[in-house]
Amino acid sequence: MTVVIGVHRSNPSLYHLSRLGYAEVELAALGETVTWHPYTDGVRTGAHLADGTIDFGGTGSTPPVTAQAAGHDIVYTAVSAPRPDHGALLVPEDSPVRTVADLQGGTVHLAVGSWQTHLVAKALDDAGLSYATDITPVSADADSEEKLRSGAITAWVAQGAELAAARRAGGLRTLVRTGEVITDRSVFFTRRDLAEGRPEVVEALTRALRRADDWAAAHPREAAGIAAADQGGTVDDWETALRALPWTIEAVTEEFVAEQQEAADIFHRTGFIDRAVTVADALPRKA
Repeated sequence: MTVVIGVHRSNPSLYHLSRLGYAEVELAALGETVTWHPYTDGVRTGAHLADGTIDFGGTGSTPPVTAQAAGHDIVYTAVSAPRPDHGALLVPEDSPVRTVADLQGGTVHLAVGSWQTHLVAKALDDAGLSYATDITPVSADADSEEKLRSGAITAWVAQGAELAAARRAGGLRTLVRTGEVITDRSVFFTRRDLAEGRPEVVEALTRALRRADDWAAAHPREAAGIAAADQGGTVDDWETALRALPWTIEAVTEEFVAEQQEAADIFHRTGFIDRAVTVADALPRKA
């Protein structure tokens, strides 16, 4: 078979794996081939798995929950270690917003539907507020940082090289550090037919991810150069961002399932998803 792997810029492990050839080597040992399907919106990963566009993908914490809520039969295969410094919720240095509770009534720019929704929803929930009713969440764009600095919006969730660049420029303050609220893991998942029918393929892909992560951890400057050339930004900012990542692939554990269930419950309670989700349903069935 040919295994189609989805790749988008927001998942650093798959992004670098697609450029290193480890997946091709691991799958060739099983007599299989690999093709890559680039796409821009990680939120679409569940739908792409369901309609057969891809066989394997990776995102942050939110898209697999929304995929389950949409009725897609996904299976978690692996996760990264926590990424406490991957992103942050920023406000202007002179903003009167000093706590999450002060966001009430404000406009927050973020990548709606990504792990950033999990971050903001849980931070608000912990403060006794609701993502659905107490802020106005708006999809971030190329002008989000400028809008924040001008006072046009209340807060902005930044990540990766753009977070490093914003901090280097100064004038902004971290209201919420990601690791204070959520673990923010990379999450890898597939369709049930592949997970249960070809577990050796999933194991091979997990080995390939580990090899790619080991390479990125050992070559942060080279990895930063690849990202900067393709995505923009400076090599220095990318290196800062990539050095903040754990580059460790772990098994799916009960602790992770509990983290995802907490997110799913918050999403349902606030109306971000329209039906309750049991995260454990997205595990392989026992033979």
